[in-house]
Amino acid sequence: MTQLTSIQPVAGTRILGIGGFRGERVVPNDEIIAPIDSSDEWIRQRTGIVTRRRAAESTTILDMAVAAANEALEMAGTTPDELDVVLLSTVTYFEQTPALAARVADAIGATPAAAYDVSAACAGYCYGIGQADALVRSGQARKVLVIGVERMSDFIDPTDRSISFLLGDGAGAAVVGPADVPGIGPTVWGADGSLAGHIYQTDSWLNLREGTGNDTPADIQGGTWPTLRQNGPSVFKWVITNVPDIARRAVEAAGLTMADIDVFVPHQANLRITDQLVKTLGLREDVVVARDIVETGNTSAASIPLATERLLREGQARSGQVALQIGFGAGMAFAAQVVLLP
Repeated sequence: MTQLTSIQPVAGTRILGIGGFRGERVVPNDEIIAPIDSSDEWIRQRTGIVTRRRAAESTTILDMAVAAANEALEMAGTTPDELDVVLLSTVTYFEQTPALAARVADAIGATPAAAYDVSAACAGYCYGIGQADALVRSGQARKVLVIGVERMSDFIDPTDRSISFLLGDGAGAAVVGPADVPGIGPTVWGADGSLAGHIYQTDSWLNLREGTGNDTPADIQGGTWPTLRQNGPSVFKWVITNVPDIARRAVEAAGLTMADIDVFVPHQANLRITDQLVKTLGLREDVVVARDIVETGNTSAASIPLATERLLREGQARSGQVALQIGFGAGMAFAAQVVLLP
């Protein structure tokens, strides 16, 4: 009987390097409060945000992804031709095909690496780390580049008080490769599409094309197009009710306890959410907590790698520490894993 040959799996995986790119423009609260009839104090109290970073008009989403990728490759000591897969998460790349990952792979010199995009909103980076871990452990890939990138400023309504004032632009990337012992724990992930109305797009692109959407034809001719909205109280309640259990499951799956966690990197959604999660999880008092949202804003799929990059660059965290990272967002998609920092 004909017998197929299988690929030999490896013992473990690890994040080898991480990189980031933040939008060039620093946008303070005072610059955005007039259209939403708000104040700097209101935004700080409700979200913790003081500034958000947004890309220059000439900076594309491809530019940001490439910059973060190159920085991650440099830290990892990896050349682009060593990559077997480029995996990219985004919800703000407005071309259906080809995948942005393929364009990034070409731009950094990683062709013919496999390349594909993931759409899991703010959980997308952790989805990508989970897939990269599985690809490398199975032997299907030797090294995988994971990117989370968003140009959220292309997807906002300046008059919207629900989410637009939170959002920033940026990219974060990580190189995942083999390790003698596991440096990435099992991924706990899922989604709940029944709650799609918690964070949503205001209208369909097809309706925009046909002129049958929520906006009038005159609005569409004037440049109006679908943007993001969220039901803030519902999102907050879901996160505080569900995310602590997801986090505990990820820590348990890694064979650890909360007392083993050195660094906590949640999706940078809202500082109030972060602080409540820290309290609910009962983390050690000396645990380093990512609070990049204060100066960078909510960058969706880019927020976790950007927050991690900042902690390492500023010396708040160090290589080898045990980090719990967890993403959550639209479609109530979530993913969490424990990792050793590069």
